[in-house]
Amino acid sequence: MPNPGRFGWPGRWPGLRDMLERGFERFLFACRWLLAPFYAALTVTLLVLLVRVLMELGHVVSHTLESTESQTILGVLALVDLTFTASLLIIVIFSGYENFVSKFDHTDHKDWPTWMGTIDFSGLKLKLISSIVAISAIQLLKSFLDVKNYSDRDLAWLVGIHMVFVVSGLLMALTDRLSAGHHEK
Repeated sequence: MPNPGRFGWPGRWPGLRDMLERGFERFLFACRWLLAPFYAALTVTLLVLLVRVLMELGHVVSHTLESTESQTILGVLALVDLTFTASLLIIVIFSGYENFVSKFDHTDHKDWPTWMGTIDFSGLKLKLISSIVAISAIQLLKSFLDVKNYSDRDLAWLVGIHMVFVVSGLLMALTDRLSAGHHEK
């Protein structure tokens, strides 16, 4: 017979403990909806990035005839960088929402991307770090194209930071691979 404890718990009210536990679990499960405003805020940042990309596009187009080749490439790389950042946000918004809040009903969407609904948390982490590495690589390339405006120390820091992202990505991928192999056994 279980020890009823100081107040007769759980001996006096055996159903009360189960009811409280179920209620608390429902409450915790409902708390996942507190993440929804975070994802809504990220969609607003997409609008901010859209304004930045339009401004950058206007700058590139308006200086087309007077800019050098490397200035044009820098402008294009800035557009690619903003596009990667926006794509990263989309991955975080959709995958995060589906993994942590609720599933999407995509039956009405004929152009639904195949990756959506299939990325688990592990896949989301790898996509995030891959996007961060790509964004970092673009920043590094932009710096190398404009090398005269950077000191050797600045360039060394940029390369070092980029390598930290690359090594972090490789370690995450290795960890996930080892973890997946462990779960298969």
